[in-house]
Amino acid sequence: MAQSVLMFENKFSLKSSNRPQDISIENWESWSWQNKNALKTVEQLSAALPLTASELLALSHSPALFKTRLTPYSLSLINLEEVHDPVRRMLIPQANELSSGAQSLFDPLGERKPQNRVTSRLIHRYTDRVLFLATDFCSVYCRYCTRKNFTAQDQNTISPKDIAEALEYIREHTEIREVIFSGGDPLSLSNSKLEFLLSEVRSIPHIEIIRMGSRVPVVAPMRMDVELLKILKKYQPLYLMTHFNHPNEFTLDAAEKLFQITDSGIPVMNQMVLLNGVNNHPALVQALNRRLLYYRVKPYYMFQCDPSEGTDHLRTSIEESISIQRQLWGRFSGLAMGSLSMDIPDGGGKMTYAPNFEVSKTPNSRHYKGWDNVESEYINPNPKQSMQPLVDQNYSEEYKKLL
Repeated sequence: MAQSVLMFENKFSLKSSNRPQDISIENWESWSWQNKNALKTVEQLSAALPLTASELLALSHSPALFKTRLTPYSLSLINLEEVHDPVRRMLIPQANELSSGAQSLFDPLGERKPQNRVTSRLIHRYTDRVLFLATDFCSVYCRYCTRKNFTAQDQNTISPKDIAEALEYIREHTEIREVIFSGGDPLSLSNSKLEFLLSEVRSIPHIEIIRMGSRVPVVAPMRMDVELLKILKKYQPLYLMTHFNHPNEFTLDAAEKLFQITDSGIPVMNQMVLLNGVNNHPALVQALNRRLLYYRVKPYYMFQCDPSEGTDHLRTSIEESISIQRQLWGRFSGLAMGSLSMDIPDGGGKMTYAPNFEVSKTPNSRHYKGWDNVESEYINPNPKQSMQPLVDQNYSEEYKKLL
């Protein structure tokens, strides 16, 4: 393949991660070193930064809470003197997690319902795609995790039986066209285990698309090395779904890796979660998405935070989320606007929001007032003109599989 003519440019004067002087570059850039030296206990965290009373209380109850885990790299993104630092708020537990708040669900997406959890590691909620829980392990554990009922349960190694059951189900259901690897974080698997799963899925004739959901490019970008990229590239079409939430996470380290990923021909899309006290301001959303888009990462979703256990203090209201979206609408490139979406609690599926610019309507027309206050009317054509197009039988058969 011809050498790319594109050259990496530090367009936004991005800063590198703050590597401690007592840690060698070799160790710092080693993914295995980052995992082995992750901070998990109150003693480790207390030695790294001054903890607040709320954080100490939460960590003292840690056995009853979702596990805590920070890579040294992710710790370096935190301003240690700022108690309201956004990365800190996402990764270090607070006493608020001990309260159920307005809504607290063990399984907010309904993934444990028998009709959705078709095997121990496979969720089939939407007709043409399945979610493959490749591992329950993550390099860091985010406090707003939607899958606390599964993640961090020390089941990171999938049994051969679980793999066989999942693959057999996919082979038998030819309506499935897409497999989404998630967990946990699938990129926390070793290269050999990851390639085995990818090769098995890619060998199934009716599978067209593979999706890989991962926060690794955010919290341990050194994982995205040449060997891993070669593996991912081998099983294209493969889409990488990243999970940046705040511009402070978008370091020079991360940008360089994202540039290499997209230069390898792997499309990258970002799924951001709106989080109270973290990114719930239009200036932060635009700052993150502008930087993502420049480095060829498409802002895909702007998610409403799911009401999983202990997340009430991190959730925004739907009204606030729509307000943030509306303040950016029309002023910000459509390419940079992620779709504001919510998973209906208890497994109702995804729904999307958009600002309502409709002022009034009649049976034949609708009146609008746009984001910049321009008003106009859209008049429907005569319904008697409606006609059905010619549809090739092949397209009809494809469509029937979705029904």
